[in-house]
Amino acid sequence: MVRRTSRERRADIVRWATQSGPATVEQLSDLFDVTASTIRRDLAALTAAGKLARTYGGAMALVAHPEAPLRRRTGQALEAKQAIGRWAAGQVRRGETVVLDAGSTTGEMARALGSARDIVVATTGLNALNELSDAPDVTLLALGGRLRPLSQGFVGPLTEASLERMTFDRAFLGADGVTADRGICEADLEQTRQKEIMMRRADRVYVLAHGAKLGRRPFHAWAVMPDRWTLVTDRGAEESDLRPFRDRGVEVVVVDVDPGPERNGDLDLDADAAAAAADSPNDTDAADHGAAATGRG
Repeated sequence: MVRRTSRERRADIVRWATQSGPATVEQLSDLFDVTASTIRRDLAALTAAGKLARTYGGAMALVAHPEAPLRRRTGQALEAKQAIGRWAAGQVRRGETVVLDAGSTTGEMARALGSARDIVVATTGLNALNELSDAPDVTLLALGGRLRPLSQGFVGPLTEASLERMTFDRAFLGADGVTADRGICEADLEQTRQKEIMMRRADRVYVLAHGAKLGRRPFHAWAVMPDRWTLVTDRGAEESDLRPFRDRGVEVVVVDVDPGPERNGDLDLDADAAAAAADSPNDTDAADHGAAATGRG
């Protein structure tokens, strides 16, 4: 590891705490490869300079990490989001009812679902509604409520009441950050409560999060995960990022980032391909649809 000057290290500590949330001395010591006493001196100096606030055993940013608007987030890690979205769309089977969370990655999934046949999609996201509004064989349900401009998604009691009156074969959720121990991190409690309802009403739960979101804790609102769920990410995730999820029994799917054609046995099969799929003993194996690697602890 390249050694930083104390000034560089302290600037990085402030940046990390702002982006990832409260940090302990032990975490920072491991991250920057210095002793705990060095980190304590750094935190004391940063606190005295008004750049951090001390917590028991660590520090936190004085200003929370700002929530970026969906329009800005849509272009970030776009190929990874498209690959994850294509894989997720490939899990949806004809006749199923699924729910899509608001978000940029679920928006890419909605785009990949545009040629699906005989499915029902309920969504809280404006981008997903726009992507699927002209899909001829998709029954589209808008879960309306109060619109959050930053996320371009509906939240609140009206949305929650709609969710409570439905069940789903699969739920596909986005995340501002996701950790193995705490679950999904979001900017406010309305979003996390809504995600928990989606998960509770679904038979299978998928969290769609590109590699940079793993382990991130930018906010202080959390959605508690069910016992069984699937994390879908891309090869930008390091093995050290994935191991905590696998250790807790989370199914982990790592998708190759490939801007190639959409792959989904139920989305866009012509007659010859459909016949070939019918003859294949593995045509219903969801794990074959674009995933480079999967694993359960």
